[in-house]
Amino acid sequence: MLFHERTMQPPHSSYDYRRTKLQPIPFLAVALVILISLASPIRSCRQEEKTFLLEFLDGLSQDSGLTTKWRNGTNCCMWEGIICDVDGAIRDISLASMGLEGHISPSIGNLTSLLSLNLSSNSLSGGLPPELLLSSSIVVLDVSFNKLNGDLHSLPSTPDRALKVINISSNLFTGYFPSTTLGSMKNLASLNMSNNSFTGEIPSTVCVDKPSFVVLDLSYNQFHGSIPPELGNCSVLRVLRAGQNQLGGILPVELFNVTSLEHISLPNNRLQGTLAPEHIVKLRNLVILDLGGNGLNGKIPNSIGQLKRLEELHLDNNNMSGELPSALSQCSNLTTIILKDNNFQGELTNVNFSALSSLKLLDFRSNKLTGTVPEILYSCNNLIALRLSYNKFHGQLSPKLSNLKSLRFLALSHNNFTNITNTLQILSSLKMLSLLIVGGNFKYETMPDYNAFYGFENLKCLAIQDSSLYGKLPNWLSKLKMLEALLLEGNQLSGPIPTWISNLNFLFYLDISNNSLSGDIPAGLMDIPMLKSAHSDPIILKLPVYLAPLLQYRTDSAMPKVLNLGYNKFTGVIPPEIGQLKALLSLNLSFNNLHGEIPESIGNITNLQVLDLSYNNLTGAIPSAMERLHFLSKFNISNNDLEGPIPTGGQFSTFPDSSFLGNPKLCSPTLKHHCNSEDAAPVSIISTKQYIDKVIFATAFGIFFGVGVLYDQIVLSRYIYFGQRHFNRNRLQ
Repeated sequence: MLFHERTMQPPHSSYDYRRTKLQPIPFLAVALVILISLASPIRSCRQEEKTFLLEFLDGLSQDSGLTTKWRNGTNCCMWEGIICDVDGAIRDISLASMGLEGHISPSIGNLTSLLSLNLSSNSLSGGLPPELLLSSSIVVLDVSFNKLNGDLHSLPSTPDRALKVINISSNLFTGYFPSTTLGSMKNLASLNMSNNSFTGEIPSTVCVDKPSFVVLDLSYNQFHGSIPPELGNCSVLRVLRAGQNQLGGILPVELFNVTSLEHISLPNNRLQGTLAPEHIVKLRNLVILDLGGNGLNGKIPNSIGQLKRLEELHLDNNNMSGELPSALSQCSNLTTIILKDNNFQGELTNVNFSALSSLKLLDFRSNKLTGTVPEILYSCNNLIALRLSYNKFHGQLSPKLSNLKSLRFLALSHNNFTNITNTLQILSSLKMLSLLIVGGNFKYETMPDYNAFYGFENLKCLAIQDSSLYGKLPNWLSKLKMLEALLLEGNQLSGPIPTWISNLNFLFYLDISNNSLSGDIPAGLMDIPMLKSAHSDPIILKLPVYLAPLLQYRTDSAMPKVLNLGYNKFTGVIPPEIGQLKALLSLNLSFNNLHGEIPESIGNITNLQVLDLSYNNLTGAIPSAMERLHFLSKFNISNNDLEGPIPTGGQFSTFPDSSFLGNPKLCSPTLKHHCNSEDAAPVSIISTKQYIDKVIFATAFGIFFGVGVLYDQIVLSRYIYFGQRHFNRNRLQ
């Protein structure tokens, strides 16, 4: 199986709460919260303002009980989410995450003392009332994470507009962001319009006459063109985010004049050019630099060592090259270095890792780095995630690797490391280790089978694939009680599947394909608890997941339940108990020496999406019970000795003829062998009502899971890095 390690971009949906939830505005929001929370003696609210609130309530189709909570009291200053000043004027409305639906009433804009309006994380729809942007009192406006849509209105310029913080992120807004609207907001300090569908170029006037403008977030939109040089006029700008757009060209020289910048995040655009040493050195206040997923080339300049405050460096997925600069060691506050998928070369000895004691995430995957892994790297004892996969490292790993006591994710696959016996003994002492990927090394060595083995207490995923290892499935695997995924494909392991396999109570992903394993498929394999579970919810790896650079959230990673025994030498019949594995999504028994009939019970695995029984010696008819497999999208029974008519119900009409080739006794109107009247396909045993029920269930299930979503890169948002993995049959990275 191949699990491609790539950066995942969330689907574009403004109300998908898995998407980026931005960190609070550093100082301004805190000050405002303190200001608002200084509760004053409660006075009766003004009747006119109470009327405006009730008009807002009338615009809601779902108010989550606000009708009862608000109308039962006469003093609206006592209502939930409402704060008044000493004169009884409403100055704060905070109704975040209340489950509200409906439209935002323009009447809210009539509250002349209102300082803060927070309607975030609801399901409000319709447009954003211009009265809110025209308000002469509102300082903080947050309507993020709703379903608001349409173009933003082009408003007339008014000098008394008070707005300082605008957060309209994660909605369904479209069109251009009008320059006239921006131009009239002289007091604007923070603008977050990320996760929408805005188009056009970034307005060049965004900073004009805005002496306090500190935060600009335009990420996850459809902006194109170049980054306007006028951003260089944002003299106090601290945060610039415009990732996941279609921006091109080079970084304007003027941008490097904004020496106040602390956070630059421009990933996954089409930016080009190099990091000029004379420019990068100006940004001495920089804490986060993310230019991943662009077309940058050239080297990392030595002047980067002058960025003493730098904590995160993301230059992954570019065309950068050269050796790692020794000056990187001078950035002693670094916690994250992601340089994967470039053309960096040379040895890691260039960098004095002992000076990077705060380092938690280090990712050099897919470069051209050589030599041995220097022992000084293991002095970074705060490392949580280390990935060196797909380079040209060689030699044996040092016992000092066991110093990384906090390590949870380790990927060393596809290098030229040797001595697997010693490697596993060293790594087994890392008690925090959850995911270990070391395949593509240790070529033609023997899989160790220790007499006494202790460790890996928290290991959830073990991948030692594509190594051509000899030996048997070792008994020490039975002691990995927390194991959820085991990938040993692409070796030369022999012998039977041991009986202890059913004792791995949490195992739900097993791939031992492309080996020389033999014997019958044991019935005990059908007793693995997580594969028998009748519910179809995907298993969740309880680890933070890093889906793209600087997404400010953590989520879980879903993996399908998989059993892959293909390309071995198994004999005997397919156990009838196979039907017990009701939670399986993918079953591959291809390229073995199995005989007998396809068991009827396979029709009980109703969540199955991939089934491959090709290249065996199976006989008999295709069970009509398989018409119950309504989720089945990939199906292959070619090159067996099956006979009779191909069923026509369920998904069977969607499969190509290649799924059935090499079975000369099968008949179908689409095959060379047509069925005669005696061969006619049996009547489907699935009733129309059952089929409709399945379709409804499939729709609901599809919300939670899609075939092909897999794992490898478990890591942090800020701490563990776990990029997206896609399903393929060849190699694990």
